[in-house]
Amino acid sequence: MRVATPSVDATGLRVALVVSRFNHLISIRLIDGAHETLVEHGADADDLELFWVAGAFEIPQAARRIAESGRFDAIVALGSVIRGGTPHFEYVCRGVTDGVREIMRSCAVPVGFGVLTTDTIDQALARAGGSDGNKGGEVALAAVEMVRLLGGLDGSSVVTTRADVMAS
Repeated sequence: MRVATPSVDATGLRVALVVSRFNHLISIRLIDGAHETLVEHGADADDLELFWVAGAFEIPQAARRIAESGRFDAIVALGSVIRGGTPHFEYVCRGVTDGVREIMRSCAVPVGFGVLTTDTIDQALARAGGSDGNKGGEVALAAVEMVRLLGGLDGSSVVTTRADVMAS
């Protein structure tokens, strides 16, 4: 079996970070994780651009326009929605998730989804550079991997045999 193994090399990629200002402390930590990871994997800091939006609900609209602009190879959506005492949490989570999914389906630009949905601020902090790592970095790397995978579907991706995969 041939296996397509996309690279996580971010060299030469232009990446847009679309980030919610709401829960700003969490967002800053997610940005730091994404930025650090992208640069560690070869991205030039000058090729990263940050777009602030008011809240998580606004991420899909900004991300769609950014995808349609043709200026970026990938988009990283970052933010957090922390459960409160009303159903608002469910509406916002559904809206941002559905909105980003529609962009992924209709646009050729990969989108890394890093909007945390947690019950408490402590859970969000743990996932934004705390005890559970930094999801900002993880989703940035996922976006890079998707750029490389989709770009390689023309036959130029790194393809290995099953034996190569088993040996690694």
